Amino acid sequence: MGEMKKEINFKINGVSVVASRGETILNVARKNGIYIPTMCYISKTTPCASCRMCVVEASGMDGFVLSCNTPPVEGVEITTQSAALNHERVNIMKLYDVNHPLECGVCDKSGDCDLQNKTLEFNVGHQDFSARDQLRPIKHWGLIDYEASLCIMCEKCVHVCNEVIGDDAIEIKVGGYNSIIVPKNSELLDCTFCGECIAVCPVGALTSSSFRYRANAWELERVPSTCAHCSAGCPLEYETRHSSINGDDEIYRVKNNFEFTSLCGAGRFGFDFDNKAKRDEGAFNKAIEAIKSAKAIRFSSMITNEEAHILELLKAKLGIKLFNEDARKFASFMRSYSSVSGKLHHSGSLDAIKQSDAVVVIGSRIATDNPGVRYALTTASKHNGAKIVYTHPMEDTLMQNVITQMMKHEVGTEEGVMALLANALLSDAQLDDDERAFFDELDLGYIYAETNIGEEEFSQMMKSFARATRRTLVIGNDLIAHERSNNIAKLAALIEKYSDFSLVVVPREVNTLGVSLINSLNVDENISDVVGYNAKGSFVISSLEGADLAIAALNQQEGTFVSIDNRVLPTNVALTFDGYTLNDIAKAFDIIKDETIDYTKELSVSSGFKAIAFDDLENFLSPLGEDNRGYILDEVECRVDGKIQELDDMPEFNGTIIYQCDPVLQFNNYTAKTKQLPKENLLRGSAQFAVAAKISDGDRVEISYGSTKITREFRVDNELKGTVALNPTFDISVDASRYRFEKSKIVRVV
Repeated sequence: MGEMKKEINFKINGVSVVASRGETILNVARKNGIYIPTMCYISKTTPCASCRMCVVEASGMDGFVLSCNTPPVEGVEITTQSAALNHERVNIMKLYDVNHPLECGVCDKSGDCDLQNKTLEFNVGHQDFSARDQLRPIKHWGLIDYEASLCIMCEKCVHVCNEVIGDDAIEIKVGGYNSIIVPKNSELLDCTFCGECIAVCPVGALTSSSFRYRANAWELERVPSTCAHCSAGCPLEYETRHSSINGDDEIYRVKNNFEFTSLCGAGRFGFDFDNKAKRDEGAFNKAIEAIKSAKAIRFSSMITNEEAHILELLKAKLGIKLFNEDARKFASFMRSYSSVSGKLHHSGSLDAIKQSDAVVVIGSRIATDNPGVRYALTTASKHNGAKIVYTHPMEDTLMQNVITQMMKHEVGTEEGVMALLANALLSDAQLDDDERAFFDELDLGYIYAETNIGEEEFSQMMKSFARATRRTLVIGNDLIAHERSNNIAKLAALIEKYSDFSLVVVPREVNTLGVSLINSLNVDENISDVVGYNAKGSFVISSLEGADLAIAALNQQEGTFVSIDNRVLPTNVALTFDGYTLNDIAKAFDIIKDETIDYTKELSVSSGFKAIAFDDLENFLSPLGEDNRGYILDEVECRVDGKIQELDDMPEFNGTIIYQCDPVLQFNNYTAKTKQLPKENLLRGSAQFAVAAKISDGDRVEISYGSTKITREFRVDNELKGTVALNPTFDISVDASRYRFEKSKIVRVV
């Protein structure tokens, strides 16, 4: 058999073009700047093929060809514009416009509407036919409204919900001219409310219920920025306008470039976390005094790289300590990783996950920890048929559409699971003598028994991965916060070094990774005389309520974050803040720069940052979807002097255990203060958990773990199994670096 030809040469409108294997005529046309109209096509899903706008003529063929799902053949000549094609497209538009209500004056989509644009493009000014109109009531689905009378059945929403998000929550109820979109297997919409269906809708059929009738598209200013809720670094645009004639500016909605990127509901609907506090000179002076007498500054990773850099300068100037356990443990994990891998940064990215055909996810309830990773996994599953192994003590129903194998292990045994994983993946690898000795000396019987994962489960995994060529290992916070995290990091580095797996380490907060590269952090000693910067302390400087000195929230600042992709991303000011900044505080200590962003080009080159000024950072996606935001960190070589240690005895977690884990759309105190996001702060456990804890559905309970006590309502959740309950943390102040499984005492509050 001859080798399959990788490139196909053909012509579009007389221009010679080349297609790679798997590309369609439409892909190639777009790459070459040749316009073919579409209505139902989105780059990130498989072609919907429902609109027929993209038809073209092909030499040697009668009739028209759908360019969105037809690959070219060698030597074919394609025509994209002709009288016959124009006639066809005009008729398609007339069908679309039949009885489409003329509500442009009040429709949210007006000025931003594909149907409007194409109706004008094809000069459809009159209609020769009509159809009997139907009564189609508006459906109110929580954050999303559906107006069926405006729907053109392009199917974009269904494709994106199924193929990219993974909710698979809507479908078409087929009935010819009566067809509508309906929730799948449910009366009401049962989904994670990412709002991606609103984003892709080309007309005003699917809209944001809170935005409805509030503003026209052309009245809004667009501010390109980066989402500040998790480490995925999703690009978004804040759309702002003054709230009344003399009112302040307000964010009206958030949009994304849906053609290539996706947003979760926290990014789309959780935008109003700005700080409305005013400038207070007295509080500023007290802050300066507090820092002068402080032994340390404790801060969270919900800050920009530039702020982290200023804190490092203050540390050097004042000789004080810096506490941030989340970033310190992440840095420690990555140092151990570097000691085996020989490099500073992990190799993988969200894009690598999307392109994978085999993935292992370990140490994270990924759907709620990092929706960006979840969407990448869904894309890999739906588009590449990826085999996805999910390793965790708890199943996750949000992931059931994409997981091909669940490996359930005992709480606390992550080091053993990583050793078994490395043992399976590296059985044929060319390891050095010490490394091979480590695997030869493993007491596999003991580890299988303690982790509760059987040897046959690894055989099944290896069998399912046998034909895979693009593999990725995704590691979450449960490994970074584990007391054996340093050895776990070395095992992860070994897998990356000696196999074809790329590695993605998922940071917990929006800028955990940036802070870990910029700051030299001390172990938090829980002492008094600590100034808290967006964290707890004896004097608190924060963008949250109740601060001793108010500062700007992340949607009110210019600066940069480092995302999960090791990409330095710019964020911009959506709303102004009149108060003080950390830069103002630094100036009081003779650390002088005009603006916070003057530090962007001074970020540490030895950590991979480039000496690029903030205003020189790009912030856009190309028409073909290439990410031109900021830059990727330079790779930094490190000394290879790490040795894998013998495994520790596996800990036992008995009794009632809680897992600190936020519900969908909640991440932290900032999402907690937004208006639209649901704020369900229940302790959720299985019926089995309720029996073990001697509590019942609806009880008020007191949960004690470590030195913390909180009260919550308990709810039996039939989707959960076992004796671990989910405890949200977005509404309490919690150390993001703690191992999230906690032995807990739970008592009913009478």
